[in-house]
Amino acid sequence: MFFRKWIVILGFLLTAAAAVCSDKLIALTFDDGPRPYVLFGSKGEHPGAGLVNVLDNNGVKATFFVVGWRLTPKTWGEPRAEENVGITCLDAAHRLVQDGYELEDHTYSHVELRTAERNRGEKWVLSDVNRGAEAIKSVAGTPPRYLRPPDWIITDDARRDLEREGYQVLTISNENPIALRDVNSLDYLCAGKHPAGCPKPSLASGVLKQIEQREKRGVYTHILAFHELSSTTAVMPELISELKSRGYRFVTLSEYMRLVANSGGR
Repeated sequence: MFFRKWIVILGFLLTAAAAVCSDKLIALTFDDGPRPYVLFGSKGEHPGAGLVNVLDNNGVKATFFVVGWRLTPKTWGEPRAEENVGITCLDAAHRLVQDGYELEDHTYSHVELRTAERNRGEKWVLSDVNRGAEAIKSVAGTPPRYLRPPDWIITDDARRDLEREGYQVLTISNENPIALRDVNSLDYLCAGKHPAGCPKPSLASGVLKQIEQREKRGVYTHILAFHELSSTTAVMPELISELKSRGYRFVTLSEYMRLVANSGGR
């Protein structure tokens, strides 16, 4: 009787594990913020719904890779390019955390780290990443675990040293298991009044095509890398709806890593 009971329990555990591994998961991530006019919308230079409103209406929690210099008092963004909608970047970051979104590290200065290392040394690179992490910790209460280097560019030495400090570095490199490799949406090519190079026929279709290519390799878990842009916000309802119709579930990056990385990255 005792033996049969444990067989039943073991069978349940194996079934539960298989269900987790077979989950179709999306970790939706956004870089370069906080940008209040994107997050909360504007009726001025950048009209349209705010990204947070779009995500909330669709029941999606995303992860934001934020830039440390933006998390300083009285900062709303780049004065020449970003509209002041009456919400500072720091207030925006606090609101993201309060609403259950995750903040992760996109460095403090948002400079390309390989060039920075060549000009200033690896010590400066490590300091810039850690300075960004401290700014995030002051908002979220806990330090970030994940780092996405600007443009995914970083030297191997710096990456290894950051991993020794406890960071997990996100990359588009083929060296990573495909399930732990970022999907580059190319959404930055769709920004501005006269975008050039935007995926055809649309940004959403370009992302879906990349997902379908990964599915052909048996991969049904994806980290999607976007940026805080009004043009990106505009396609989110369509993209989220389509991915949900295909059976995908949206999770934060930390939940994604818990489910996918711990199962070997598939």
